[in-house]
Amino acid sequence: MKQKIFTVATVLFALMFINGGLNKFFNYIPVPPDMPAELVKDNAAFMEVVWLMPLIAVVELVGGVLLLVPKFRAFGAIILFPIMVGILLLHATVAVSGLPLAIILAGILVWILWENRAKYMAMFN
Repeated sequence: MKQKIFTVATVLFALMFINGGLNKFFNYIPVPPDMPAELVKDNAAFMEVVWLMPLIAVVELVGGVLLLVPKFRAFGAIILFPIMVGILLLHATVAVSGLPLAIILAGILVWILWENRAKYMAMFN
């Protein structure tokens, strides 16, 4: 049962990042009109660096797809870790209303990392 829950959580987590990456390219999710002013300002700053959002989108897409393949799941989790740290920091400081979902997503990522910990041990030996 634990393995089934883990698989479902991993697939949903991966799909969230794939969706986020695709949205950065195609802008199909409308921007909410009630965004905090500081978040609008932060997003404008991200857009000033023309290569930053496409880079984040590619990392989200690649990491999400890798999570869907069990053989590459550990690598996908490592790729998405810095993106998840950024999401947590953004929601902890600017857009606090999204913090509960960010914490849940971070928890799923930590679970994925924990389940693949044996694969990371080679880096520390």
